[in-house]
Amino acid sequence: MALQPGDMAPDFELTSDTGQPVKLSDYRGQKVILYFYPKDDTPGCTTQACGFRDQYPLIEEKNGVVLGVSTDAQKSHQKFRTKYDLPFTLLVDEEHEVADRYGVWAEKSMYGKTYFGIARSHFVIGEDGRIIEAAVKVKPEDSVQQAVAALG
Repeated sequence: MALQPGDMAPDFELTSDTGQPVKLSDYRGQKVILYFYPKDDTPGCTTQACGFRDQYPLIEEKNGVVLGVSTDAQKSHQKFRTKYDLPFTLLVDEEHEVADRYGVWAEKSMYGKTYFGIARSHFVIGEDGRIIEAAVKVKPEDSVQQAVAALG
């Protein structure tokens, strides 16, 4: 079942690209753009990450932070973040537990083969921990525009 605006965002704790534990609840009092992406350093994921990077000053002005989540390992996240000078935290969800809780672990297909993976998505979470906007299976460019607009 997909999460909807008005729902409480499920809390979680994941390891960041720096090896530190990060809890969603640590960001209460701020708006959070929590975005899920399939794989570090691939074209669509790079477009999405760099879009959030480029909009980061505006996101901060609106009392917001960005957290990116994929199933890639910490070392992969470190390389991706460094290569594109990303000013926000990337989180490791190797067992896709958080992706499952947010309803974005989905069946996908490529070249006639079906498999499970992360559906590109974002959730904008208010200062109170409630979801303001939820967009699942969104295009990279649209994700950035919609999420930033939802910050208010």
